[in-house]
Parts: sequence; structure tokens; C-alpha cells
Amino acid sequence: MPFNFDREALADFCRPRGIRKLSLFGSALRDDFRPGESDFDVLAEFEPGALRGIGLDFFSYGPDLEKILGGKVDFCSKLNRYIRPIVEKECLLLYEQV
Repeated sequence: MPFNFDREALADFCRPRGIRKLSLFGSALRDDFRPGESDFDVLAEFEPGALRGIGLDFFSYGPDLEKILGGKVDFCSKLNRYIRPIVEKECLLLYEQV
């Protein structure tokens, strides 16, 4: 992996937001990743009901995560049903609730 991050800071980010799993996919896992230029594609799986009432705060998750991962984040929680199986095959798990 071409970058380092604080795993405890990542857990501290995920826990209060109800994130069950956080995975990395896309260019960050390939040889064409360019730190400082490429973004981190991140897929979040939430606990049931975790997004209820969250409103616009959801849109701050990407920028908050950028501070931990050290680069621009494309944060998503839903993928197109045709793309999801492809992404799930290549995902690198960064965090999983214990």
C-alpha cells in the first residue's frame, strides 16, 4: 500500500458514525496510484439505522476521512448493482467493527 495512516484514528472516525466496515478500492490499490494526485475511493458499510437522521452531516465524512488518509477521498456507501461485485472482489478492508 503506497500510504500510511493511523488505524486508531480511523477506528475513532468509524465507531461514532456507525460504520461497520470501511474498504478501499480503485486506483489506490493499483500501480497507477499517485500520492497527492489520485484520490482514495472508499466504500462504507453502515450499521442498520446509522444513517437515519444524519442529514447533511454525511457529506462531511469524506473531508473528515481525508485528514486521516492524507489525500482526497471519494466516500460512498452505495454502489451500482453491476459495479458492486467487481469492487467487492478488489476491496482492501481498512476497518471492521469488532
